[in-house]
Amino acid sequence: MKTFTIKHPLIKQMCFVLGIGVLLFSCNGKDKAAADDDAKVVSQTPVTVTTVNDSTLTDYIDLNATSTILQKNYVKSNANGYVEQVNTQLGQNVAKGQVLFTIKTKEAQSIGNSINILDTTFKFSGVNKIKAAAHGYISQLGHQKGDYVADGEPLAIISDRSSFVFLMQLPYELRQYVKMGQNVDLTLPGGTKVGGTVSSFMPTVDTVAQTQGVVLKINSGQQIPENLIAKARIVKSTKSNTTSLPKSAILANETQTDFWVMKLINDSTAIKVPVKEGIQSGNWVEILSPKFSAKDKIIVSGNYGLPDTAKVKIVTP
Repeated sequence: MKTFTIKHPLIKQMCFVLGIGVLLFSCNGKDKAAADDDAKVVSQTPVTVTTVNDSTLTDYIDLNATSTILQKNYVKSNANGYVEQVNTQLGQNVAKGQVLFTIKTKEAQSIGNSINILDTTFKFSGVNKIKAAAHGYISQLGHQKGDYVADGEPLAIISDRSSFVFLMQLPYELRQYVKMGQNVDLTLPGGTKVGGTVSSFMPTVDTVAQTQGVVLKINSGQQIPENLIAKARIVKSTKSNTTSLPKSAILANETQTDFWVMKLINDSTAIKVPVKEGIQSGNWVEILSPKFSAKDKIIVSGNYGLPDTAKVKIVTP
């Protein structure tokens, strides 16, 4: 094999430059190929997936209900005079017929025992006893010993414990979901749950809020204070053996009019599938259409902002 020696200086220089160019082009080609491979890896969004669930869903609404005493009895003075004795105190339970106050009339206070001294058979005392008209507890006490009261002036208020209820404010458009005798679950502050029953509806509706008062009788002997606000849960509908997905798997547009999920067609590609929602229960949403199979993989995290036919990478949650 013959070899050639280039002796001309200009030709030698041109060959040297050409060799360097070929070498740089080769290196750039390798770097570009490596960069393309890295770009393919970076473009795969890490996601976690789930499958559809066949479960029972209950659609409900939570409303405020305030504890209250419907029946309150006013203890009133039966004469003009001075309070001589107070036999009760605020919060005390009293029985029907129990003496709560004694009032000495202003005439007796002025005259004293003069009449009895003049006529011992007259037996004038001028002291009136005020008794409780019903069972209950003293929720308000307006006068103390020595106060002057007029005839018919309220002395105290007896709250009838037997008339204790929760009053739920029901938006009138939801009236169809509440019936007489219906059971309602009540959750007190702190998480304690008590059962209630719809016993009556108030005959008026609030002018501003357009809500109707619903009386709930509780099925418990627990002593609950007045004016306590509880959460009343009203069941609107229940569906059993229905297809559902976690709420995080459902995506929507800005106006909440279109909904979709990202479904995997293979291990690295997800497509956009429009869905129609049904009832919601907690973190689960009913899927009315389309019909997914138990083998379909739906992205449950990492799905936000993914375009149609997005490249993804399944990771373990």
